[in-house]
Amino acid sequence: MTEITAAMVKELREKTGAGMMDCKKALAENGGDMEASIDWLRAKGIAKADKKSGRTAAEGLIGVASAGHKAVVVEVNSETDFVARNDSFQDIVRGVAAVALTTDGTVDAIAAATYPATGKSVSDTIKDAIATIGENMALRRAALLEVEHGVVATYIHNAAGDGIGKLGVLVALKSVGDKQVLTSIGRQVAMHIAATNPLAIRAEEVDQAVAERERAIFIEQARESGKPEAIIEKMVEGRMRKFFEEVALLSQAFVVNPDLTVGAAIKEAEKEAGAAIEVVGMARLLLGEGVEKEESDFAAEVAAVAKG
Repeated sequence: MTEITAAMVKELREKTGAGMMDCKKALAENGGDMEASIDWLRAKGIAKADKKSGRTAAEGLIGVASAGHKAVVVEVNSETDFVARNDSFQDIVRGVAAVALTTDGTVDAIAAATYPATGKSVSDTIKDAIATIGENMALRRAALLEVEHGVVATYIHNAAGDGIGKLGVLVALKSVGDKQVLTSIGRQVAMHIAATNPLAIRAEEVDQAVAERERAIFIEQARESGKPEAIIEKMVEGRMRKFFEEVALLSQAFVVNPDLTVGAAIKEAEKEAGAAIEVVGMARLLLGEGVEKEESDFAAEVAAVAKG
């Protein structure tokens, strides 16, 4: 049997916000499996699904570069926010985004590409900057979207300057319609994506594993009501419909006009654009997403030093 340690209980508590005893029980019920314990707490109504994703910690900047029908978003990390405010670092992030536009958008391709200002590769340019600035830096993620006909709209949230900030979004619209209209609705949809972080463009594109995980949780919650299986099935189907509406871009209530879904707002824009508009891609990079900051216990460090 897996030993449930205090560290495991603490980690689960931080990820879910549940009480210590509830976390200990969840881990015991699930053999110490962290993800299963999170689902167990959610099924019991003790934890929220998005709690664990709320603490991201890597510093640095998101950079965006665009060429109308093509755009890219990159994440360049630094150790501290102080360096992220450094003009030289900000110039590097902008430069890396510009170089990324000339590649296929993968991190490896960007790292190997030539950085015009130095004549070296992006990777070597970042290494030189590490030596100059005195802090570790890294190109962590990137995404590129391109359409033959249409636009790739961009949006930077919490902008630190031109083309750089804490959150970057791309949305690709396929259309032969008016470019100005496409850019306008595209930016609005990109702002919406920044705010809601949809899992997919359409309900049928939501990852099957994610959908099944939600279904399992809904089934467990419904069964606790004590209702017959036939009723439980209807309850679960209703909750799944609501789940897809909430996580699929086109079915979400549009933040710019909540009376419309995003899909309906795009249909409205088609009238002004003079042609059909199809959302064919989206990308959203939030600085430090998925990276846990290494936290030090200062009191413990002092005690350790005192002990020799």
